[in-house]
Amino acid sequence: MALDAYSRVVSSVAAELTPKVAAVRVRQGSGSAVVFTGDGFLLTNAHVVGRARSGSLAFSDGTSSEFAVVGSDPLSDLAVLRADGPTPEPVRLGDSDGLVVGQLVVAVGNPLGLAGSVTAGVVSALGRSLPARSGSAVRLIEDVIQTDAALNPGNSGGALADAEGRVIGINTAVAGVGLGLAVPVNSTTRSIIAALMRDGRVRRAYLGLVTTPAPLPPQARERYGQERALRVMEAVQGSPAAKAGLRPGDLVLTAARKPVVDAQALQRLMFAEAIGRPLHITVLRNGALVDVIAEPVELGPLTV
Repeated sequence: MALDAYSRVVSSVAAELTPKVAAVRVRQGSGSAVVFTGDGFLLTNAHVVGRARSGSLAFSDGTSSEFAVVGSDPLSDLAVLRADGPTPEPVRLGDSDGLVVGQLVVAVGNPLGLAGSVTAGVVSALGRSLPARSGSAVRLIEDVIQTDAALNPGNSGGALADAEGRVIGINTAVAGVGLGLAVPVNSTTRSIIAALMRDGRVRRAYLGLVTTPAPLPPQARERYGQERALRVMEAVQGSPAAKAGLRPGDLVLTAARKPVVDAQALQRLMFAEAIGRPLHITVLRNGALVDVIAEPVELGPLTV
């Protein structure tokens, strides 16, 4: 029977990706993982592996393998695994920054223990943020992909692909009926993956600001060419931000001389390269521009 164009796309993506997405089993649960290198590295969610250091993989062709957790980062909900045995050819990683709302996407995973399950839908929304927590540290996973492709428990860690079969997201959460979320695959994600493979963890910088997005006053919008900024709600006592002189009520306009319009813009700067280095921050305080220099420290269990 001849397939329509939609069915041809979905079936083609399914045929390409299903062999490359493994069912993951650890002591406390299960999920999915995606083979992304030719030498046995897989990508999944941090919440799938939890505190486990090892587990087992099962592929749709019936082969299985043990794995070790190479690194896990709860604040991006990503983890890298290394299979002990042979794995299929890797998937092709795409770039989620090129997605548009309404674009066809295909999800491949192992929901409810049903290996090699495929669902399809569209990108429902872009630019969503998903809170992630590690101990007392809270971070927003930025630019999360929202899709109506059906996701169920066990899909976490599986692939979200475009019509060309390129993996542009790692399914991470079932937010409600007809609503799924995926961690994007983009330049930020690739940096996190590289850090996990190299160091087993992601080093992040800590500034100590509690902020909320806020519109700039009309005069400031015209003068600085910027619609929004971050209002400082708190500069944590003893933090780099407090030592630099930032205060509640300040409107953060720029950091590292780049516009700051939302929390993600500041988060993008808070990786290892920012630790211990001067960070130029410009704020609007009582109608006047104020420049400060802060030196972020490494985020650790004692910094928050």
